[in-house]
Amino acid sequence: MEAFISYLNGIIWSSALIYLCLGAGLYFSLRTRFLQVRHFRHMIKIMTEGRSSEAGVSSFQALTMSLSGRVGTGNIAGVATAIAVGGPGAVFWMWTVAFLGASTAYIEATLAQIYKEKDDNGNYRGGPAYYIEKSMGQKWYAWTFAVATVVAMGFCLPGIQANSIAAAMENAWTVPVEYTAGALAFGLLLIVVGGVKRIAHFAQVAVPLMAAGYIAVSFAVVFANLEMVPAVVKLIINSAFGLDAGFGAIVAMAVQWGVKRGVYSNEAGQGSGPHPAAAAEVSHPAKQGLVQAFSVYVDTLLICSATAFMILLTGLYNVESGDGGYLYQGLAGVEAGPGYVQASFDTVLPGYGSSILAIALLFFAFTTIVAYYYIAETNVMYINRKVHRPWLANLLKVLVVTSVIYGGVKSADIAWALGDVGVGIMAWLNIVAIIILQRPALLALKDYETQINSGVDPVFDPQALGIEKADFWIKK
Repeated sequence: MEAFISYLNGIIWSSALIYLCLGAGLYFSLRTRFLQVRHFRHMIKIMTEGRSSEAGVSSFQALTMSLSGRVGTGNIAGVATAIAVGGPGAVFWMWTVAFLGASTAYIEATLAQIYKEKDDNGNYRGGPAYYIEKSMGQKWYAWTFAVATVVAMGFCLPGIQANSIAAAMENAWTVPVEYTAGALAFGLLLIVVGGVKRIAHFAQVAVPLMAAGYIAVSFAVVFANLEMVPAVVKLIINSAFGLDAGFGAIVAMAVQWGVKRGVYSNEAGQGSGPHPAAAAEVSHPAKQGLVQAFSVYVDTLLICSATAFMILLTGLYNVESGDGGYLYQGLAGVEAGPGYVQASFDTVLPGYGSSILAIALLFFAFTTIVAYYYIAETNVMYINRKVHRPWLANLLKVLVVTSVIYGGVKSADIAWALGDVGVGIMAWLNIVAIIILQRPALLALKDYETQINSGVDPVFDPQALGIEKADFWIKK
């Protein structure tokens, strides 16, 4: 089983997907004239606008729901693994895929808003399956994405989060992994039975608190080693491009692992972010698209960078200067993953670092599991639109709980391999789709910018723009 998953992972995450992720981000950046730079201040301004309604959540709640899916163990254990395997240069490629991916996040989130609809319970639903069917007209493709997402988000990915939480709890307090897995499964059920509104309210409180706390401790580590920051930045750049002979042999690994863990962490192009984006109550689709683009900055350029600098500043990634440049020495005896970052916390807060990281990871990863459930549930709702299959919703709950328990007690390698398979399949299906379907999102951006420049709060009229099948936005 493990050998097959590793083989499948190697096929899915071939160099073709790496180039597709980077290429799509660069292409959309050019098509949107680098909106991630031009509209940076505007993104911050509009993220707190709007209010929730009976059908949808506020723009900020949608952002935190999206961040709850993005900000998880990928920001901690994922970064540690990327550095361990790909070297410090992997951090540079994580930054690159995040910067370019902000434009990709705009495209997919705006498409989700344009083609969203109300479900049987009166809640907004949307995502790749919805815009693939409506805009592309390929129902088989939409179903393929929906089924793949239910499997990925319902089974493949939750196990990674549970595994990291269990490992951190065991490292900090010697809590048996079986106990942690069982507690996580029980807590998850308490949240998900409340539906999208309970998930949104939970994320709105938990995500900002956990991110702020984690960044605060990270900054303490950075300031304690401030004199080393220039050397660490140089180390990252040298490793990314093989400028020192010691890193020349792992440049390809730096690119591969930087992009792989970057996409896993910020989810730009993966197709998961559009689901919470569609749930937002906004006056114009581009507004939420810009908010979602900003979330990529928060996830990778801020939180992932905090983790990376903690690891590199505290000497947990050993390098020595030799005749040929840097000599790669690996992990200084510390296992890559949560324990790796816990050790860096302990350098600043001896005796307390492991506990603080365990608590942070509990919030990070648990909110991510909740977000995964919501995304999988949205695709179950898509499958059930025409023919109601109540057993599917129950099956999803069983899948998620099983994944949490299984991932919590299994080895990290198998958990990450399963997760990478899920992320890779979704990314292939979604990036190809949004490259084909980009036009409505680009039209929406142009329309939004025109109205903003005119000094009005933008409203969306798809018929005036020649966008078809955006039935939700058509005034009746």
